[in-house]
Amino acid sequence: MERTLIGMLTPSSNTVLEPYTAALLHGLFPRVTAHFQRFTVKEISLSDDALAQFDPTPLLEAATLLNDARMDVIAWNGTSASWLGFEVDRQLCDAITVATGVPATTSVLALNEVLERTGVTRLGLVTPYLDDIQAAIVANYAAEGIEVVAERHLNDRGNFSFSEYDEVTLARMVREVARAKPQAITILCTNLRGAGIVPELERELGIPIYDSVSVAAWKTLALAGIDPALVEGWGQLFQDPRLAAQCHGLTTHATARTFP
Repeated sequence: MERTLIGMLTPSSNTVLEPYTAALLHGLFPRVTAHFQRFTVKEISLSDDALAQFDPTPLLEAATLLNDARMDVIAWNGTSASWLGFEVDRQLCDAITVATGVPATTSVLALNEVLERTGVTRLGLVTPYLDDIQAAIVANYAAEGIEVVAERHLNDRGNFSFSEYDEVTLARMVREVARAKPQAITILCTNLRGAGIVPELERELGIPIYDSVSVAAWKTLALAGIDPALVEGWGQLFQDPRLAAQCHGLTTHATARTFP
């Protein structure tokens, strides 16, 4: 049986992205499976200690260990580049590919590709982060020509605590942001329980919602040559023809594989 192995680099205190990724890919099991390697992340802030958690060295070590299992693609499934700067993730992906020979992506780069390919310039932003982290994210997107027209954040330094917010809380935040009529809304954090509320909220609000765990799954499938449209019931991200795997964002295969 031909298998596709998707590797995810995971913050150590994250309890959401692994089960949600597995749920997203459930319909493709056992031909597509996700595999995880953790490294230390305990706090999200702009303190020196918190920023040091995202030094590339432990991420590259984690990627190398993960690739002992012969991954087809590796993703940093975290959102640190949204406040550190997008170039950090581009450099990390290059370094992972050099170290492992495997194509790499991140949840932030995947989100940015989605926004570019769908023409989003007015974005709604929902996060759990502190005020200064949120301000840095807004500034980084403004520098890319994307205006955050409405935002809500929980002002929490987490990281474990992010997973304890319930879906009702997140849905309320999304609805509040939607009042500004953005072209899209992102739930930006891979330790928030956002993926499962996306389909119902999209039907209610008429606005595409891009969750961080979902966009990482979307992009890793595309990089591995698997048609993301095979993922059903998790929102329009996976069904939008503008985001089909055959488009310019797919860099490793000329066409996507499908299953009989």
